[in-house]
Amino acid sequence: MTVPTTSPPPVTTGHPLRRLALVAVLVAEIMDLLDATVVGIAAPSIQHELGSDDTTIQWIAAGYTLAYAVGLVTGGRLGDLYGRRRIFLVGLVGFVLFSALCGLAPTPGILITCRVLQGLSGAILIPQGFGIIKSAFPPRELGAAFGAFGPAMGLSAVGGPILAGALIAWDPGGAGWRTVFLVNVPIGLACLALALRVLRESRGERTARPDPVGTILVTTGLLLLVFPLVQGRELGWPGWTFAMMAAAVPVLGVFAWHQVRRARAGRSPLVEPALFASRAFSGGMLVGLVFFGGMAGLFLVLGLHLQLGLGFSPLRAGLTLAPWALGVAVGATLSGAWLGRRYGRPVLQAGAVVMALGIAGIVLTSHVAPRTAGWELAPALLVSGVGMGLFIAPFFDIVLAGVTLPMVGSASGVLNADQQLGSAIGVAVLGTVFFSGTGAQGMATAFDVVLWVTAGMVLAGAALAALLPRRAREEQPA
Repeated sequence: MTVPTTSPPPVTTGHPLRRLALVAVLVAEIMDLLDATVVGIAAPSIQHELGSDDTTIQWIAAGYTLAYAVGLVTGGRLGDLYGRRRIFLVGLVGFVLFSALCGLAPTPGILITCRVLQGLSGAILIPQGFGIIKSAFPPRELGAAFGAFGPAMGLSAVGGPILAGALIAWDPGGAGWRTVFLVNVPIGLACLALALRVLRESRGERTARPDPVGTILVTTGLLLLVFPLVQGRELGWPGWTFAMMAAAVPVLGVFAWHQVRRARAGRSPLVEPALFASRAFSGGMLVGLVFFGGMAGLFLVLGLHLQLGLGFSPLRAGLTLAPWALGVAVGATLSGAWLGRRYGRPVLQAGAVVMALGIAGIVLTSHVAPRTAGWELAPALLVSGVGMGLFIAPFFDIVLAGVTLPMVGSASGVLNADQQLGSAIGVAVLGTVFFSGTGAQGMATAFDVVLWVTAGMVLAGAALAALLPRRAREEQPA
């Protein structure tokens, strides 16, 4: 269907500063992803300095994840309603401010509060990126622009532990763990200066209005679903965690009914039901849930195995994963620059197969060299990274192909929330499997199980990708 919009008419030549706009969006994306991964490395130092207990340390990480996941759907719609540039800048200022407050926090309680507010700022900031890019780039360049998001996400996920370990080991000014938060301040301010200069405004419907009932319903439903996933493993999965997840189903069902009813009445819903008429978007939700769930769980368990099972320091564990980051860069460059844009979905599926083979190589290496020094894992990690890069470079281009500009903020919020939900499920399930092993032998066996399950999830993502159109241009806008 066609929706009136105040956005610029479809671009044929593009915004003259579009590549700098892409840089600003990607820098924001990288800051968010790094902040979601650094706390695991910094936790021992935080605990030593602030005297925190284990539950407090868990909440320093979980507070960010929970606030980010719950706020994404609403955050994505805000840009459609009030302007993507404006909301991007508001989210960026908030993210930088609360990053600084995290780095200066004198007590665990203040740190947790600032992490929650930092996560909410990220939920406002990140969903605006896809809409900003779609309004700035002409159709012929969108594939390459969206293709840049995948490598940024992959490299950030792998690079976060490396950066955190390096900053803590370097200890500039004696700041220790605080540097993993304070480093966002100069980067964020530079990003803000660039964004003010190069981003242009776009938004959705002229007559769109907020949906407070939908906001309350989706926030409640996601909170009921994500909270027990984030905390259940650490708490031993008490009965109330399953009760909360069960309660989320009817709440989200009422939310879906409310959105359809609101759309039929001609009022602007929080999530556009028309999005799910897009084959690419609906299929991409399933693929993202499975694939990113496997990735989040795998990265958690790899880091734990290297430190708890093999006795690596945080920095050494991070550096051991560097070949994975290199592989992501190589695979994403090949896919984004040529393969993905020419062949589309088959490259994504081939990447998943290559990645599964790399994961199998990690299993084989861990048996051949059970007390590995780290370098023996490099070939398998490199292959896994190449496969991941091949997969994620064309993913966002294909999934967002059928989404019109007035709905892209809503689509981005839903897609990001889907990835966060998948990640929470992956961490909960695979983390529980890993910690079920006791002693060195039991933990090694659990590590193997996690790797095989992850390989299966990656291959399942490749099979589900058959639901996607072969190429982005084959999908008609919803």
